[in-house]
Amino acid sequence: MTKHTAPPLAPGGLEPFQKSAALSLGVELELQLVNTHDYDLAPYAEDMLRLMDKVPLPGSVVPEMTSSMIEISTGVCQSSSEVLGQLTQIRDALVKSADKLNIAVVGGGTHPFQQWHERRIYDKPRFRELSELYGYLSKQFTIFGQHVHVGCPDADTALLTLHRMSRYIPHFIALSASSPYVQGQDTAFDSARLNSVFAFPLSGRAPLALTWDDFTVYFEKMTRTGVVRSMKDFYWDIRPKPEFGTIEIRVFDTPLTVGRAAALSGYVQSLASWFMNDQPFMPTEDDYLVYTYNRFQACRFGLEAVYVDPATGEHMALRDHILMTMDKLGPHAGPLGASSGIHLLRSSVELSNNDARWLRELQGKEKLLAEVIRQAALKFRGLPV
Repeated sequence: MTKHTAPPLAPGGLEPFQKSAALSLGVELELQLVNTHDYDLAPYAEDMLRLMDKVPLPGSVVPEMTSSMIEISTGVCQSSSEVLGQLTQIRDALVKSADKLNIAVVGGGTHPFQQWHERRIYDKPRFRELSELYGYLSKQFTIFGQHVHVGCPDADTALLTLHRMSRYIPHFIALSASSPYVQGQDTAFDSARLNSVFAFPLSGRAPLALTWDDFTVYFEKMTRTGVVRSMKDFYWDIRPKPEFGTIEIRVFDTPLTVGRAAALSGYVQSLASWFMNDQPFMPTEDDYLVYTYNRFQACRFGLEAVYVDPATGEHMALRDHILMTMDKLGPHAGPLGASSGIHLLRSSVELSNNDARWLRELQGKEKLLAEVIRQAALKFRGLPV
């Protein structure tokens, strides 16, 4: 009988926290590749990468865990409008390449009816290693998220900003939610994608370390256990990225449009500016008393969720907490050029309208998830639907 053992984790370590421009931005989007026959996922990542390699672009285009996914990244940007410019340029090149292959590129946090067991792990050493370690969870990780990096001037500021940002995780989930369907079923969640992330043992929240020295002590304890070797082994909702000099927020579903993705980056940047410049509150362990409850509410109900203020215990509509927060961000959003993106998000909050609602309403009208994906592919291209 063959003995199955988990492979050793890749070597690594805690890198020094690099300098980066405060409030600089970087955005990553994981995208779906679908065929144009039945709009199921299609294993075309290698062909897409080959075609995209010939196109000079900002940022990068790289493979993801399974071969029906692709990840695009901006370079370092100073504003959400620069993020939008780079994402649009990459998006347009992706669409041209996809047309040559007779496939389509789609946003959204989950593919509505793909079967996880049909997926293929992309042939790359780290993905093979993770597949050996995590088994079927690796193929179930065919889910699609947006990551936003925001630059921090030093490591201690990064940790303070990370823990201040934790109160706003429900905002990010509800504003980006675009994964109501899994394996052909309406899950009743606005963001079902995050349920797959929570299955990983090192997911969830970061430990409350407010100085880099304290974080280093924690990291060294974890490496001594042999459970982790590098920061890549943590699947936290927000994690420091010392090699970039950033914190990385990882709870967003991939939106259906690059415009919404850029607007979300402007919201993060405005929040970070408020935290760094005004120091509005000091994070404490008590911030996390209602963290998982608030996160669940946002995943389940989106903009209709209840939000519990960790400082006061007050219950309010998440929608109201988002609007109240946006009011506070005006002095920061304006100088950063983020006002138009926040206005876009604000309008959708006032209408209780996120991408999950758009997908559900379209399915209610069409009664066919393949048609929903076809129209979502048009939406991603920037075409009216």
